[in-house]
Amino acid sequence: MDIAISLNTNSLPLHQQLYEQLRAYILTGKLPPGTRIPSTRAMAKSLNISRSTVTQSYEQLLSEGYLETVIGSGTYVCTQLPDDLLHSKPVELGFGTGKDAHSTRVRLSQYGKILADTENVPRVHEGKEEMSFRYGRPAFNEFPIKLWRSLLSQYCSASLNWLDYSIEPLGYKPLRGAIANYISRARAVNCTPEQILITNGTQQALDLIMRLLIEPDNTIALEDPGYLSARLIFQTHGAKLLPIPVDDNGLIVSKLENYSNQDIRLVYVTPSHQFPTGAVLSLPRRLELLAWATQTGALIIEDDYDSEYRYGDRPIPALQGLDKSESVLYIGTFSKVLFPSLRIGYLVLPQNLVPIFTRAKWLSDRHLPILEQQVLTEFIEQGHLERHIRKMRSIYDRRRQVLFQALYSHFGEKVTVFGDKAGLHIMVHLQTHLSENEIIERAASFGVGMMSASTQYLIPTCKNEFIFGYGELNEQQLIEGIRRLKTALNTNVFKSI
Repeated sequence: MDIAISLNTNSLPLHQQLYEQLRAYILTGKLPPGTRIPSTRAMAKSLNISRSTVTQSYEQLLSEGYLETVIGSGTYVCTQLPDDLLHSKPVELGFGTGKDAHSTRVRLSQYGKILADTENVPRVHEGKEEMSFRYGRPAFNEFPIKLWRSLLSQYCSASLNWLDYSIEPLGYKPLRGAIANYISRARAVNCTPEQILITNGTQQALDLIMRLLIEPDNTIALEDPGYLSARLIFQTHGAKLLPIPVDDNGLIVSKLENYSNQDIRLVYVTPSHQFPTGAVLSLPRRLELLAWATQTGALIIEDDYDSEYRYGDRPIPALQGLDKSESVLYIGTFSKVLFPSLRIGYLVLPQNLVPIFTRAKWLSDRHLPILEQQVLTEFIEQGHLERHIRKMRSIYDRRRQVLFQALYSHFGEKVTVFGDKAGLHIMVHLQTHLSENEIIERAASFGVGMMSASTQYLIPTCKNEFIFGYGELNEQQLIEGIRRLKTALNTNVFKSI
């Protein structure tokens, strides 16, 4: 086997260097116990050093218990390392909080320190619950996978251009044209293809906005409760966060006027389906917010993450379509409409910001995979996207109604459901003496995954509010999940109203 060893003739004696590097490989597990080590002859030949030098290193490792010889077979990493090594603790880099958090020789940037000290960094859900009400996941089994596979095969075979670098820093031009046509018709967004920047999802769009428009200690206003991942991106860039409450009509814009003494640079909103409450920003407030932004010079980030799904009502036009002063940066994504691993989103920019965002995106990751962009273009232009949305709108509407009926059937007046008839989740308040953690633990013991809404609040709260996603669960699973939740909580723990 080959082992990467680097020897420096101007440093320690060669046998000592070889000894220390082999020892480090053993201690770090790169050479696991039982691994056969090259013979002294083979090692000497590969390093172009004398065999006696290698022998001297091996003998030291043998005497200290790192290596062992098997007669007639060769030299191996010892299966039983010395006791002091077995009980020693690995070196920690100390990226956490506390007085010794950043005391190692690895020095984090300010961005890294803020990220290391952030307590609410989302973690991948690793629960093994049989059915989970986690939000943000569409119904994968309803996706037209055969059609998508056919389009992939078509573009794979047509040419090899998708293997090359892209020369379009804004993204695949036909895709930008298809998106512009779609959102102008479906969302009343006013834009040209030249204003659209293809991104690797919402997170990259937000990160680019922060890099280019925000300095540390600049103030950003955002909904409270609001989207946790967006808040963390803002925090890691050192921004000051200004929580603005929401009600049944969305962000309370009048609250912004209470902070006229602060230089608010950005306002982050989810106006078409507020996350997580589900409220829709009313037309008067939309106009009020746009007027405030024009007056103060602030910019508005409109995150339009799942507006395609409205049930029973006409779609709400995008805030961007009402903007007359280029105050809105509009973010869209295909993660909820199609599937999350596609990782294609888009950012609609005011004309004057297009050049600088183009340069920043080019330096960030050059371009997204071209093949997926080509397939998505065809998917949109042939009408498959809107047909899929119409189909899924009917399915999700039914699932939403089933979830409502199950909640009220089992919990009656002890449950309150928030939000408009839209999206892929609802926010629910459970009136009970149990804490959120107790509810989550009891539910998990019955195979039901629950998501607390408390982490979405900037101002800490514990209101026994939960986010129920219904996109990936079928009707039978939704009914069974709520039945199990009722059993887990046991109705005798509920308060009397």
